[in-house]
Amino acid sequence: MKLSTKVAELTNIIAPAVAACDVALWGIEFAPQGRRSLLRIYIEALPKEQAQDKQVTIEDCAAVNHQVSGILEVHDPIAGEYILEVSSPGFDRAFFSDEQMHAYVGQTVSLRLIQAIGEGDQKRRKATGTLDSIDATSLKLTSSDGEQFEIALSNIDKANLVYSEV
Repeated sequence: MKLSTKVAELTNIIAPAVAACDVALWGIEFAPQGRRSLLRIYIEALPKEQAQDKQVTIEDCAAVNHQVSGILEVHDPIAGEYILEVSSPGFDRAFFSDEQMHAYVGQTVSLRLIQAIGEGDQKRRKATGTLDSIDATSLKLTSSDGEQFEIALSNIDKANLVYSEV
């Protein structure tokens, strides 16, 4: 889950504006689409030790949108027109860094891989299962049928939490 150079640049510009709104930056998606690009910013409530059971509200999203719009006008990092969206990461949140997954050990995650894993006919580029553990270089996953995988973090293209009501 490497950040593109453009996303890293946008993160450096946007993070202080998001922090000024008393929320945390969860991640950024940037999708250049011809003349009109899409910039999507995900915000999260501050950790509980910094805020009392606060959830992201529509007002938080509007405040971040306003702050970030002003910063982007000054820095002008995106050529041409773009759409700015601000939202919470939601129940099926995408992970933007390996560090974010540590808090979700024991929960179900869905992975899209860069290179297929498995043997012969069982090769796959997608894996879903319980996140058993994660360290600096890999994670361990157990699928619903009991199959266990060790996957290099460098082989993960995209990772999401799989929401399930408990």
